[in-house]
Amino acid sequence: MSLRRKLLKAKPKGSGAAADRARTQLDAYIGAQSLSEEALAKELHSGIAAARIGQIGLASTAEPSGLSCKAGCAFCCILTGDDGGVITGAEARNLHVALAPFAGEPDGREWTAKACPSLDPETRMCRAYEARPMICRSYLSVDVTACEQIAQGKAAQGTGVRAAYGTYLTAHALARAALGPGHAPTYSLRTVAKAAVEGVPLEDALKAARHRPAELEHERKRAAL
Repeated sequence: MSLRRKLLKAKPKGSGAAADRARTQLDAYIGAQSLSEEALAKELHSGIAAARIGQIGLASTAEPSGLSCKAGCAFCCILTGDDGGVITGAEARNLHVALAPFAGEPDGREWTAKACPSLDPETRMCRAYEARPMICRSYLSVDVTACEQIAQGKAAQGTGVRAAYGTYLTAHALARAALGPGHAPTYSLRTVAKAAVEGVPLEDALKAARHRPAELEHERKRAAL
């Protein structure tokens, strides 16, 4: 059975409307490519396919009106959770490559201890902006006060992620279901960024940041997918 057909039959946990939507978009993406089975397997395993589908979703839908997001705000870059964000292998590699030139320099943790190491501590701008993963691209807020409260560990309304983030996560779950155990891993954003700015080599950073398989499903549930 071809990998494309396996994807069409794959049923990740929590299959439903989100899985059907991601499956349709993933199949359309594959249909537009001229990839061998080996090349397709690599794109699915690394999360390239999932991230591209997510980015297409972001580009094809308008941002909600009334957003408070602006450069230098950065409350959303304070990583309050234990993990600091779920990202794919391709995103982890891109993030490390973008941040490695800043190894040894002050980073976001100079601003506040739990800030993402990707930040410039003075400008509070992301130094890996072009390589930022889907979780960063998808986050939005209509209330900066809510962002500040959440950064302090308090519950608040007014923030969320765009629907494309759910499609991205589910597409990666479909890839894992089609490829089998051990494939399509996810990684900790915080651990990768921290390793890069501290001069840890890429492969060592990936080894330290790799999640247990259940983390992807935990993130899908957390995002109510």
